[in-house]
Amino acid sequence: MTPYNALSRDERALYNPAFTGLLAARAVQGHQAQHGTTCPIAIATLAAVMALQPAIRTVLPHSVASGLNRWVEGNTAVRASMAVNATALADTVRPGLLTALQTQLLACDHQGRLFVPTGALRQTITGESEDVIDIQKAARLLGRWLSSTGSLSTVMTLLGVRP
Repeated sequence: MTPYNALSRDERALYNPAFTGLLAARAVQGHQAQHGTTCPIAIATLAAVMALQPAIRTVLPHSVASGLNRWVEGNTAVRASMAVNATALADTVRPGLLTALQTQLLACDHQGRLFVPTGALRQTITGESEDVIDIQKAARLLGRWLSSTGSLSTVMTLLGVRP
C-alpha cells in the first residue's frame, strides 16, 4: 500500500477515510433499500472499490435489472481494472469502513453484517463536485446490484478478485 502522505492532493482527498467510509455506507444503504437486510462487509468494500474507479463507474448500468455476467463480458476493462486496482483500493477503503463504524455512520449486527442506523445517513446525495456525487451514486447502485446477482463468491469470481 502506498503511504497516505505519498499520495497527491487529489488522491488524499479521494481516498481519505471519511470519504471511503461514506462510500461503504452508501453501498450498505443501497443494499438495505434493495433487499431489506443487512449487508455483508465484502459487498460494502467491493462496491466502494468499484465506485472509486472511473473506468468502472462510467460503464455501470443504469438499472439493477442488468445481469452482472453479461455486463462483465461486455466491459472487459472492468476485470482488468479490478485486477490492477482492487487490492490497493481495498487497503484504502478498510480504514474508511472502520471510521464509519467508529462514528456510527454504520453499525454491525450480531452476525457481523453492516447496516445504516436510522437517521445516520440522508437519502439525498450531495457533494462539492460532480465526481463526489457520481462516486457516491455508483457506490449505492453497486450495493443494490452486486448482491442481487448471486452468491458473493460468484460475484467476486466474475470480477476477477478474491476475498
